[in-house]
Amino acid sequence: MNLSWLDDFLALALTKNFSRAAELRHMTQPAFGRRIRALEEWLGTDLFNRGTQATTLTETGEWFRKVAQDLLARVASLPGEAQAIEASSSTILQFAATHTLSFTFMPNWLRSLESQQPVGAIQCVSDMLQRCEALMLQGKVHFVLSHAHSDVEGALESAGYPSIQLGTDTLIPVSSTDEKGQAYHRADDTSRPIHLLHYSAESGIGRIMQTVLAPQMEHLSTQTVFKAHLASVLKPMVLTGRGIAWLPQSLIADELATGRLAGVGPLSWRIPLQIRLYRDRSKINEIAEKFWDTVSSISCGM
Repeated sequence: MNLSWLDDFLALALTKNFSRAAELRHMTQPAFGRRIRALEEWLGTDLFNRGTQATTLTETGEWFRKVAQDLLARVASLPGEAQAIEASSSTILQFAATHTLSFTFMPNWLRSLESQQPVGAIQCVSDMLQRCEALMLQGKVHFVLSHAHSDVEGALESAGYPSIQLGTDTLIPVSSTDEKGQAYHRADDTSRPIHLLHYSAESGIGRIMQTVLAPQMEHLSTQTVFKAHLASVLKPMVLTGRGIAWLPQSLIADELATGRLAGVGPLSWRIPLQIRLYRDRSKINEIAEKFWDTVSSISCGM
């Protein structure tokens, strides 16, 4: 039996007219009639009374209407059930992590966890925060790892997803340096606008900067010379002397230590960040639950 025959049957049961039902099903009336007849032949009985002005259901047809509705509803539920079974039985932990943390924080963090308890297989999507949030909101990952700020509510906080603070970071305004190790772009130079390398609106760090720093920056003379979603894209632009950018300390620790980059501006321009792990309640399974419990116990003991 072709499952689409059930939709044909229900269309005719609803309209009681072959012509209107065929139109609803986007086919010619002769083709539609052949499909109804094929269903009846498969069942071995008539489903419709054709001798009256309106096409009505036989007694068997009345019974089969409920059967057809139940079958179609059951079929429609199968993908969701299959995905739920896969999620509940999967031994792979599914992560989404922002680009910076996926290669500055995550490797050492996982190594420290594995020194205390086996973690198992992990699949990680590295992307900008907005897309990481979307993956969790769609129930496609168990966990999201990202920067956060106590004064800036993100999509996951708004939706009530639980989270754990795993560590801290600092967003530092930096410039490349000259041959004497001095910042090439100085924030206190009032002779020209401050050249800024900015985050685009989709960036999580950009969202934090806009909220926290806007009152301090609005009275300064600035010129945005470059925009990007990612800190990892802004970093080489800073190193080549294009301007000042706010970059996570975890991303530029080596460059600060060697003097290739220098912090600029007042200390109030530095933004404390949290490193947080968010959990999807709907996708959690036994493996993910055990991982969350392990992380929670370690984080509480920090």
